[in-house]
Amino acid sequence: MVAVLYDETPQHRDNFIKLAREGYYDGTLFHRVIKDFMVQGGDPDSKGAPAGKQLGMGGPSYTIPAEMIYPKYYHKKGALAAARTGDEVNPERRSSGSQFYIVTGKVYKEGELVQMEKQMQMQQLQQVFNDLCIQHRDEIITFRKNRDQAGLQALQEKLEKETYAKAEMMEKVSIPADIREAYTTVGGTPFLDNQYSVFGEVVEGLEVVDKIQAVATAAGDRPKEDISMTVEVIE
Repeated sequence: MVAVLYDETPQHRDNFIKLAREGYYDGTLFHRVIKDFMVQGGDPDSKGAPAGKQLGMGGPSYTIPAEMIYPKYYHKKGALAAARTGDEVNPERRSSGSQFYIVTGKVYKEGELVQMEKQMQMQQLQQVFNDLCIQHRDEIITFRKNRDQAGLQALQEKLEKETYAKAEMMEKVSIPADIREAYTTVGGTPFLDNQYSVFGEVVEGLEVVDKIQAVATAAGDRPKEDISMTVEVIE
């Protein structure tokens, strides 16, 4: 496979190039493979890992600040993006220092994208509500401590009204026309957009990605037969 890295995501670009030149990725595995979703690698603990070992937690001692350049770069098939831990422990959505994935995804119907837009809009509302709850955290704790259900209910209703008022002033989340076309023709994983940092894309060898995603896997989505990689920098 041949991939290009985006200049608009310089921290991810420079880090990937640095690790590749050091040989960090050589001998690591594509340790997580999910058909019609993505193939993931870059865990240093996967080098020589015995069969059955759960992988996916390894990496250097640092993470990388999020660099989400959406809608310019998105999760179309072939997109190269950084793995990361979940929002509950990583609200800033910082990327793993080494682990990455290549999108395989699927081709979507227009109706599926419309439904996905509605879900994204609901998530937008939920995020506004959550932010308001954080601002009123002390009040919520006091109501709960005093078992004041009436007070808690009144605050909830107040925050819900504020949420909808704020939402009216915000631009609704929507999938741009050119991205819709890509997801209904080439395919991808639109539900990951603006959640993970896309920092490059495969421009040659997508058939290799298709072969990888088709292999048999065991527990933890690890391929039953190891698929190792070597990464070189092409100037």
